[in-house]
Amino acid sequence: MAAFLIADGDSGADGPRPLTTEETNRLAITRFRNHQARGRSVTITVPGTDGGLTVTASVDYRRGNGYGVVHGTGRARAGDGLIRWTPTTVYLHPMADAPAHAPTAPPRSGWYDRPLLSSGSALDTSLSIALGLGGDRPDNAALLPQNGAAWWGRDRVGGHQVDVMTGPSSPDRSGTAGNVRYWVGSDGTMYRVRVQVGSEPEPVVIDFDTHPYVPAGPVPGTTPGR
Repeated sequence: MAAFLIADGDSGADGPRPLTTEETNRLAITRFRNHQARGRSVTITVPGTDGGLTVTASVDYRRGNGYGVVHGTGRARAGDGLIRWTPTTVYLHPMADAPAHAPTAPPRSGWYDRPLLSSGSALDTSLSIALGLGGDRPDNAALLPQNGAAWWGRDRVGGHQVDVMTGPSSPDRSGTAGNVRYWVGSDGTMYRVRVQVGSEPEPVVIDFDTHPYVPAGPVPGTTPGR
Protein backbone atom coordinates (compact mmCIF):
# COMPACT_ATOMS: atom_id res chain seq x y z
CA MET A 1 0.00 0.00 0.00
CA ALA A 2 2.78 2.44 0.78
CA ALA A 3 3.64 2.77 -2.90
CA PHE A 4 0.43 4.76 -3.45
CA LEU A 5 0.71 7.11 -0.48
CA ILE A 6 2.24 10.55 -0.43
CA ALA A 7 2.38 13.11 2.35
CA ASP A 8 -1.00 14.57 3.25
CA GLY A 9 -1.65 18.30 3.34
CA ASP A 10 -2.24 20.34 6.46
CA SER A 11 -5.69 19.85 8.03
CA GLY A 12 -5.76 23.20 9.77
CA ALA A 13 -5.02 21.65 13.17
CA ASP A 14 -2.59 22.85 15.82
CA GLY A 15 0.30 20.47 15.28
CA PRO A 16 2.49 18.86 14.51
CA ARG A 17 4.21 17.76 17.70
CA PRO A 18 5.54 14.42 18.96
CA LEU A 19 2.99 11.98 20.32
CA THR A 20 2.65 11.52 24.07
CA THR A 21 2.98 7.99 25.44
CA GLU A 22 -0.79 7.73 25.79
CA GLU A 23 -1.38 8.93 22.23
CA THR A 24 1.24 6.53 20.91
CA ASN A 25 -0.50 3.63 22.62
CA ARG A 26 -3.84 4.61 21.10
CA LEU A 27 -2.37 4.89 17.60
CA ALA A 28 -0.71 1.51 18.07
CA ILE A 29 -4.03 -0.25 18.76
CA THR A 30 -6.30 1.57 16.31
CA ARG A 31 -5.98 -1.06 13.54
CA PHE A 32 -6.35 -3.83 16.11
CA ARG A 33 -9.60 -2.24 17.32
CA ASN A 34 -11.05 -2.78 13.83
CA HIS A 35 -10.01 -6.43 13.95
CA GLN A 36 -11.52 -6.81 17.42
CA ALA A 37 -14.80 -5.39 16.11
CA ARG A 38 -14.68 -8.03 13.34
CA GLY A 39 -16.05 -5.52 10.84
CA ARG A 40 -16.89 -1.83 10.43
CA SER A 41 -19.17 0.12 8.15
CA VAL A 42 -17.35 2.64 5.97
CA THR A 43 -18.02 5.40 3.48
CA ILE A 44 -15.08 5.78 1.09
CA THR A 45 -14.88 9.01 -0.87
CA VAL A 46 -12.69 8.51 -3.94
CA PRO A 47 -11.55 11.57 -5.95
CA GLY A 48 -11.42 11.67 -9.72
CA THR A 49 -10.85 14.27 -12.42
CA ASP A 50 -13.83 12.99 -14.46
CA GLY A 51 -16.08 12.53 -11.43
CA GLY A 52 -15.65 11.06 -7.98
CA LEU A 53 -16.91 7.81 -6.50
CA THR A 54 -18.52 7.06 -3.16
CA VAL A 55 -18.41 3.51 -1.81
CA THR A 56 -20.87 2.83 1.01
CA ALA A 57 -19.81 -0.53 2.37
CA SER A 58 -18.97 -2.89 5.19
CA VAL A 59 -15.46 -4.26 5.65
CA ASP A 60 -14.93 -7.62 7.34
CA TYR A 61 -11.50 -7.40 8.97
CA ARG A 62 -11.46 -11.08 9.93
CA ARG A 63 -12.24 -12.48 6.47
CA GLY A 64 -10.46 -9.69 4.60
CA ASN A 65 -13.22 -8.58 2.24
CA GLY A 66 -15.63 -5.71 1.66
CA TYR A 67 -19.18 -5.44 0.35
CA GLY A 68 -21.23 -2.41 -0.55
CA VAL A 69 -22.54 -0.12 -3.25
CA VAL A 70 -20.66 2.38 -5.39
CA HIS A 71 -22.11 5.63 -6.76
CA GLY A 72 -20.35 8.00 -9.12
CA THR A 73 -20.67 11.59 -10.24
CA GLY A 74 -20.06 12.90 -13.75
CA ARG A 75 -18.54 10.35 -16.09
CA ALA A 76 -17.89 8.02 -13.16
CA ARG A 77 -21.64 7.26 -12.88
CA ALA A 78 -21.15 4.49 -15.45
CA GLY A 79 -19.64 2.39 -12.68
CA ASP A 80 -22.69 2.48 -10.35
CA GLY A 81 -23.68 -0.81 -8.75
CA LEU A 82 -22.82 -3.31 -6.05
CA ILE A 83 -19.20 -4.07 -5.25
CA ARG A 84 -17.34 -6.78 -3.37
CA TRP A 85 -13.59 -6.99 -3.00
CA THR A 86 -10.69 -8.93 -1.52
CA PRO A 87 -6.97 -8.06 -1.47
CA THR A 88 -6.65 -9.50 -4.98
CA THR A 89 -10.03 -9.28 -6.73
CA VAL A 90 -12.86 -6.79 -7.34
CA TYR A 91 -16.38 -8.10 -8.05
CA LEU A 92 -18.83 -5.69 -9.69
CA HIS A 93 -22.60 -5.97 -10.16
CA PRO A 94 -23.65 -3.06 -12.43
CA MET A 95 -26.99 -1.39 -11.65
CA ALA A 96 -28.62 1.52 -13.46
CA ASP A 97 -30.39 2.61 -10.25
CA ALA A 98 -28.08 1.48 -7.48
CA PRO A 99 -29.63 1.64 -3.98
CA ALA A 100 -28.28 3.89 -1.25
CA HIS A 101 -27.12 0.80 0.67
CA ALA A 102 -26.29 -2.70 -0.50
CA PRO A 103 -28.88 -5.42 0.20
CA THR A 104 -28.13 -7.66 3.16
CA ALA A 105 -27.91 -10.73 0.91
CA PRO A 106 -25.75 -10.12 -2.18
CA PRO A 107 -27.23 -11.29 -5.51
CA ARG A 108 -26.07 -14.76 -6.49
CA SER A 109 -25.55 -13.89 -10.17
CA GLY A 110 -24.74 -10.94 -12.39
CA TRP A 111 -21.24 -10.38 -10.97
CA TYR A 112 -18.16 -9.61 -13.04
CA ASP A 113 -14.73 -10.03 -11.52
CA ARG A 114 -11.34 -8.53 -12.32
CA PRO A 115 -7.98 -8.31 -10.58
CA LEU A 116 -7.61 -5.53 -8.01
CA LEU A 117 -5.09 -3.19 -9.63
CA SER A 118 -1.92 -2.38 -7.73
CA SER A 119 -1.52 0.97 -9.51
CA GLY A 120 -3.33 3.34 -11.82
CA SER A 121 -6.76 3.19 -10.18
CA ALA A 122 -7.81 5.50 -7.34
CA LEU A 123 -10.77 3.21 -6.64
CA ASP A 124 -8.68 0.05 -6.31
CA THR A 125 -6.08 1.84 -4.20
CA SER A 126 -8.87 3.08 -1.91
CA LEU A 127 -10.33 -0.42 -1.58
CA SER A 128 -6.90 -1.82 -0.73
CA ILE A 129 -6.32 0.90 1.87
CA ALA A 130 -9.70 0.19 3.49
CA LEU A 131 -8.86 -3.51 3.87
CA GLY A 132 -5.45 -2.63 5.30
CA LEU A 133 -6.91 -0.66 8.21
CA GLY A 134 -7.29 -3.78 10.33
CA GLY A 135 -4.61 -5.88 12.00
CA ASP A 136 -4.71 -9.02 14.14
CA ARG A 137 -2.28 -7.51 16.66
CA PRO A 138 -1.36 -4.00 17.83
CA ASP A 139 1.42 -2.10 16.08
CA ASN A 140 4.74 -1.81 17.90
CA ALA A 141 4.22 1.33 19.96
CA ALA A 142 7.96 1.72 20.55
CA LEU A 143 8.60 2.12 16.81
CA LEU A 144 5.93 4.73 16.07
CA PRO A 145 7.79 7.76 17.50
CA GLN A 146 11.02 6.56 15.86
CA ASN A 147 9.23 6.52 12.50
CA GLY A 148 8.00 10.09 12.90
CA ALA A 149 4.36 9.64 13.99
CA ALA A 150 2.93 12.98 15.15
CA TRP A 151 -0.10 14.67 16.71
CA TRP A 152 -1.82 17.34 14.60
CA GLY A 153 -4.78 18.49 16.67
CA ARG A 154 -8.27 17.66 17.92
CA ASP A 155 -11.52 17.34 16.01
CA ARG A 156 -15.03 15.88 16.22
CA VAL A 157 -16.25 13.12 13.89
CA GLY A 158 -19.77 11.75 14.15
CA GLY A 159 -20.17 13.20 17.61
CA HIS A 160 -16.90 11.71 18.86
CA GLN A 161 -14.01 13.77 20.22
CA VAL A 162 -10.87 12.60 18.42
CA ASP A 163 -7.17 13.30 18.10
CA VAL A 164 -5.75 13.71 14.61
CA MET A 165 -2.47 11.84 14.18
CA THR A 166 -0.15 10.81 11.40
CA GLY A 167 1.64 7.49 11.37
CA PRO A 168 3.13 4.68 9.27
CA SER A 169 1.01 3.24 6.49
CA SER A 170 1.25 -0.29 7.90
CA PRO A 171 2.76 -1.92 10.98
CA ASP A 172 5.60 -3.57 9.03
CA ARG A 173 6.77 -0.47 7.10
CA SER A 174 8.99 2.03 8.85
CA GLY A 175 9.74 5.47 7.50
CA THR A 176 6.25 6.13 6.14
CA ALA A 177 4.87 8.34 8.93
CA GLY A 178 2.97 11.34 7.62
CA ASN A 179 1.57 9.37 4.67
CA VAL A 180 -1.72 8.64 6.46
CA ARG A 181 -3.77 10.82 8.78
CA TYR A 182 -5.94 9.13 11.43
CA TRP A 183 -8.84 10.47 13.51
CA VAL A 184 -8.63 8.36 16.69
CA GLY A 185 -10.99 8.29 19.69
CA SER A 186 -10.09 8.14 23.37
CA ASP A 187 -10.18 4.31 23.38
CA GLY A 188 -8.19 3.90 20.17
CA THR A 189 -11.21 3.54 17.88
CA MET A 190 -10.59 4.74 14.33
CA TYR A 191 -13.26 7.16 13.03
CA ARG A 192 -11.68 8.61 9.91
CA VAL A 193 -8.63 8.11 7.70
CA ARG A 194 -7.39 10.47 5.00
CA VAL A 195 -4.79 9.55 2.40
CA GLN A 196 -3.47 11.27 -0.72
CA VAL A 197 -3.23 8.74 -3.56
CA GLY A 198 -1.25 8.91 -6.77
CA SER A 199 -1.72 12.13 -8.71
CA GLU A 200 -5.31 12.81 -7.58
CA PRO A 201 -5.79 16.44 -6.48
CA GLU A 202 -7.99 15.51 -3.50
CA PRO A 203 -7.39 12.86 -0.83
CA VAL A 204 -9.27 9.63 -0.32
CA VAL A 205 -11.38 9.90 2.85
CA ILE A 206 -12.63 6.84 4.73
CA ASP A 207 -15.29 7.51 7.38
CA PHE A 208 -16.34 4.77 9.81
CA ASP A 209 -19.72 3.91 11.38
CA THR A 210 -21.65 5.98 8.83
CA HIS A 211 -24.42 3.36 8.58
CA PRO A 212 -25.25 -0.07 10.08
CA TYR A 213 -22.66 -2.79 9.54
CA VAL A 214 -23.96 -5.60 7.30
CA PRO A 215 -21.63 -8.63 7.09
CA ALA A 216 -21.86 -10.26 3.68
CA GLY A 217 -19.94 -13.45 4.41
CA PRO A 218 -17.00 -14.75 2.37
CA VAL A 219 -16.74 -13.93 -1.30
CA PRO A 220 -17.44 -17.05 -3.41
CA GLY A 221 -14.28 -18.91 -4.30
CA THR A 222 -12.17 -17.46 -1.47
CA THR A 223 -10.99 -18.97 1.79
CA PRO A 224 -12.42 -17.25 4.88
CA GLY A 225 -9.92 -15.71 7.28
CA ARG A 226 -9.80 -16.21 11.00
